[in-house]
Amino acid sequence: MKGWLIGKPASIDDLTWGEVPDPRAGEGQLVVKVMSTALNPVDYQLIESGNPNWVYPHITGVDLAGEVVEVGPDTSGFKTGDRVACHTDLNRKGAFAQFAAIDANAAAKIPDGVSYDEAVAVLCAGMTAYQAVVQKLNHTDKQTILIHAGAGGVGGFAIQLAKELGLKVFTTASAANHEWVKSLGADTAIDYHTEDVTKRIMEETDGEGVDLILNTVSFAEATEDLKRLAFSGQLAYIAGAPDLSGIKPFTLAPSIHEVALGAAHASGSVRAKQNLAFMADELMQRVKKGTLNPMVNQVLPREELPAGLKTLKGRHVRGKIIVRMHEA
Repeated sequence: MKGWLIGKPASIDDLTWGEVPDPRAGEGQLVVKVMSTALNPVDYQLIESGNPNWVYPHITGVDLAGEVVEVGPDTSGFKTGDRVACHTDLNRKGAFAQFAAIDANAAAKIPDGVSYDEAVAVLCAGMTAYQAVVQKLNHTDKQTILIHAGAGGVGGFAIQLAKELGLKVFTTASAANHEWVKSLGADTAIDYHTEDVTKRIMEETDGEGVDLILNTVSFAEATEDLKRLAFSGQLAYIAGAPDLSGIKPFTLAPSIHEVALGAAHASGSVRAKQNLAFMADELMQRVKKGTLNPMVNQVLPREELPAGLKTLKGRHVRGKIIVRMHEA
């Protein structure tokens, strides 16, 4: 088979389309003909930084949707021809290829009526949002949430899930994206380029702060979020923990949640990997019902995968960029 190869930690420009041995399904694995992959920031970050667990040349890419072509020994629940979607283990060869071997525990069957492009779009970003908003943050008797970077993949899915839960949604986004984030369900969009986010949040909440926050930006911004949080509020982060040293005990009483989606594979826990499949199914069922916009922004042929990664790295993408590794 062929795939996009990286020979060492380098740049996106160093990706080459080359021949590698076909994958085989080991115990508990599936080999999938990759129809679509979704591009994520972790993909170009790992291309540039490398991974000590990789054997080069390496194929990266954490999200795939495709057709099962081989079922490994001691693997139940799947057969050849099944359409599946999977957020894969970034320590192993990934999705930027014609075929890939995946852990069956993490794979979810794609429902009828959901395309490969739609299925793969909801994986890394959608599952991160689901884990944060639905599984981590306790929304019982909560009314408000601040979601950073609402125009991005995680933020866009988080907005939709938060509205489904009946929350009032504040989000940060550039002015050019305000109409977009509001179309996803945001009640208030704050231009972080020109506005003081903390001041605006306190004005909008009569000085109380918001009940819940999802920070996708940085540890520094997560630390600032502590000023925007209501008493006994909750903060989930994916880009660095906040510095709690400035919070006196028995004052704000915050709850802090780390979200680390891909760590499910590294944990070695079967239940953790099965939860990846559960979340993927939950999101795809919403797409099937029409209650979740998969936010497919752009669909590229496999030849343009490096260009798509460069576009994503520019941080001005609404929703998801999809690459078709095979045409249906």
